[in-house]
Amino acid sequence: MARASRVISHFVALAVTALLVLPAAPAAADDPYDVPDNATITIEGDGSGHGRGMSQYGAYSAGRDGVNYREILSTYYPKTRVKQMGGSLEVLVTADDDGSLVVDDRRGLSVRAATDRLVQAHKMEPQAKRWRIEPTRRGATVSYLTNRWRTFQNFRGDVAFEADGKPLALRTPDDVVRYHGALGSSTDDFGDRVTVNVVRLEDYARGVVPSEMQAGWPAQALRSQAVASRTYGAWRRTRPLDVAYDICDTALCQVYGGASAETSATDRAVRGTGKQVLTFRRKPIFAEFSASNGGFSVDGGKPYLLARRDRFEGSSPDYYGWTVEITSEQMQAEYDYDNLVSIAIEERDGLGPRGGRVTQVRVTATSGFTDTITGEDFRRDWNLPSTLFTITSVD
Repeated sequence: MARASRVISHFVALAVTALLVLPAAPAAADDPYDVPDNATITIEGDGSGHGRGMSQYGAYSAGRDGVNYREILSTYYPKTRVKQMGGSLEVLVTADDDGSLVVDDRRGLSVRAATDRLVQAHKMEPQAKRWRIEPTRRGATVSYLTNRWRTFQNFRGDVAFEADGKPLALRTPDDVVRYHGALGSSTDDFGDRVTVNVVRLEDYARGVVPSEMQAGWPAQALRSQAVASRTYGAWRRTRPLDVAYDICDTALCQVYGGASAETSATDRAVRGTGKQVLTFRRKPIFAEFSASNGGFSVDGGKPYLLARRDRFEGSSPDYYGWTVEITSEQMQAEYDYDNLVSIAIEERDGLGPRGGRVTQVRVTATSGFTDTITGEDFRRDWNLPSTLFTITSVD
């Protein structure tokens, strides 16, 4: 999920319109453009992200206007109910990919093996500066650093560090990041060693909200993000990504920065919505969100993810009227065309501005070769912010 990360310096006015749920009606193709040699194809569009579920900039606008977070959530996720839910979540720490897990020593540090046996490591080795878990054929070796690395103990099965509920400082190849809960070394579906943070759902939300929304945004917007992020984690827990973890910590899931990402404002938003998740038929929903839907949300294939006009959107000028330029040479190289001669938007979904989101792009090369590319593939191929775009010129 995309981070709504740009600073707002001015606002675009948008008339508040009643929510309308409209049937999908594919729009007619745009007129094709001839593509001369050495041409530049200019694309202009609105929105950022897939456009399903909550628009973060829409939530910003609503919060700025005093709309309560419950109303924000019911607008973006209709037909849902709020329920309290706790428990923990197993989160993949993607950046810790160097084959071992290393944490700084601290008071209360302990080692937990798969058998739930606890060893009070700090009491046994008071001179230790860091602790390390390295995988072995049968389990893992735990070592500690003084003037050099020394073996502490060999364990069978997976091993984790924890510190009586206090944050642990994990040393990744690029940074030192603090995490609540436990940090464990495990083996994923592919047989690779991975680092997993086992964390309470509330502490997980504390690490997601400031990573997905700016901490200086209105309190009600932050609260809506807290509930959406907690809900997404609870939903993912019922559909684990891997045998070793439930969810990842990148935008492929939702961005999670651990305890290092926390701020006082976003912590207040998490506390103010304590344990609240959105449910449909008593189960956590697939609470998708993106930076900006460009004024019209996208059908997500769920009863609570509808295609409808967004009455809150319009205060995200950074995501309206964006422009991307692509040369004909770049497109020929990407798609292995001999010579590109024309390009056209073949089909739109007919919903929202610009005739709706692009669903198909047609390109023609020499000798009459024609290729049809889905709007989403075209967006990914050229790093476009969204599929709500038009081709404005080919020169």
